[in-house]
Amino acid sequence: MKIVDFAVDRRISVYVLTALFLITGFYAYTVLPRESNPEVIVPVIVVSTPYEGVSPADMESLVTVPIERKLTGLSDVKKMTSTSVEGQSIVVIEFVSDTNIDDALQRVKDKVDLAKQDLPDDSDDPIVSEINLSQLPILVISLTGDIGLAALDEIAEDYEDRIESIKGVLDVEVIGGVEREIQIEVDPDRVAEYGISFAELIQVTQLENVNTPGGSMNLGEGKYMMRTPGEFTSPDDLTGLIVKQGPTGTVYLRDIATIKDGFKETSSLSRANGKSSVTLAVSKRSGENIIRIADQIKEVLDEEGARLPNGVSTAVTWDESDFIRDMVNDLENSMLSGLVLVVVVIMVSLGFWNSLFIGLAIPLSMFMTFGYLYLTGITLNMCVLFSLTLALGMLVDNGIVVVENIYRHR
Repeated sequence: MKIVDFAVDRRISVYVLTALFLITGFYAYTVLPRESNPEVIVPVIVVSTPYEGVSPADMESLVTVPIERKLTGLSDVKKMTSTSVEGQSIVVIEFVSDTNIDDALQRVKDKVDLAKQDLPDDSDDPIVSEINLSQLPILVISLTGDIGLAALDEIAEDYEDRIESIKGVLDVEVIGGVEREIQIEVDPDRVAEYGISFAELIQVTQLENVNTPGGSMNLGEGKYMMRTPGEFTSPDDLTGLIVKQGPTGTVYLRDIATIKDGFKETSSLSRANGKSSVTLAVSKRSGENIIRIADQIKEVLDEEGARLPNGVSTAVTWDESDFIRDMVNDLENSMLSGLVLVVVVIMVSLGFWNSLFIGLAIPLSMFMTFGYLYLTGITLNMCVLFSLTLALGMLVDNGIVVVENIYRHR
């Protein structure tokens, strides 16, 4: 009873602390980030190396084995596996559970940099990445219409710029779009006739496709920067490109090649309701409020939707915030309904003051929990919300038992 006597003798301090807990807890509840899943660190790092047109056996001997040799000396490695398929080498390094993943990622990158000198010169650089579950999409948006994938891709890029400017958005990935590409189809017979190599064609094209700075020019009191634009914007810009000059005359690119305005080879496809579409997959930063981000993205969709061409529509095909929003609402409804029912039962059976005490105890306990979560940096994710809902039921039962016991002793 010493704790009870201590609290009763200093009841003014207890009242102040109670008010402080209520205010702090309410503030913490309003600012706590809502997330779908708790942050889970997976101690796995993947090293992938593309090398187009190479068989699996050659991928293993030319790429996979040199990388594995450099990675062998890493510490805290639990298991390392590799897969060699046509045009791709994948090395998966699993570290022990208590390894600092950021430090391990840097150590793997250092080892891979050492292995680059042993790889073929025409292979792509290895890509080192970690498995981060927090980077999974929280919102998927589909753009559909009858204006073609190229026009849809331009609209998707505008959406991408607007969405990426929202605080808390980590990345917006555009899936199913097409990228413009000016294609030069060389006639081998004509090239051989003029004695021009493919290396010379590539060099000439690269040297001409560049903007050249032109210094500055003073006009009166003003100073203006000058530049010479030289980047190709249409196939007509390449037709007059001089490839070779000699005694026999000048050879233009149009004499040995056909120039087309096309698109790059598609690497991803997206369909919505049986129609070709462009999809935007939005992922957020760890610890950010998923509900706030989803609401702001939907505001952007509403603003941009009014300016879309006729026949183009947007649809949110996946919204992970709805699940968290429902869980938060369930927790709030459980708190209010449990509080009202308990207060009514206690008021009828044990009187007004006892019902008042238990009516304060339930929200006070929850607000104290919110304050602790805020101070420790824990977010309101799926596991925390489920635990709070379960604990609320236990809190109601225990509150009735304790108040009844106090009433009996009195």
